Amino acid sequence: QVQLVESGGGLVQAGGSRRLSCAASGRTFSRYTMGWFRQPPGKEREFVAAMSWSDGNRYYADSVKGRFTISRDNNENTVYLQMNSLKPEDTAMYYCAATTATGWSTLYDMRYDYWGQGTQVTVSS
Repeated sequence: QVQLVESGGGLVQAGGSRRLSCAASGRTFSRYTMGWFRQPPGKEREFVAAMSWSDGNRYYADSVKGRFTISRDNNENTVYLQMNSLKPEDTAMYYCAATTATGWSTLYDMRYDYWGQGTQVTVSS
């Protein structure tokens, strides 16, 4: 069982930066691929980024590539999402999630077993 708690959300101006954190419980954090998803207002949840546990490969949605960076600290059981050059369209509830899957399948939310409660990011224009 893995419990995930996100933090770091808030209001930020367009062009600004924000770092989200996701703290995980459990002793086997290093064996989970960690992902970030978001759900904009009135829209469905979408993939943002993932980082594989097995080889450290990172995957990004095209909409955030070059602006967002996912990283993890296995000693601290924490995954981060550094968000730069934020745009109003980045406004969403952001969720972290964990899965034992690896590779391109981790772009799909159905592959994830554990989810946090979410943290809201609002980007003002």
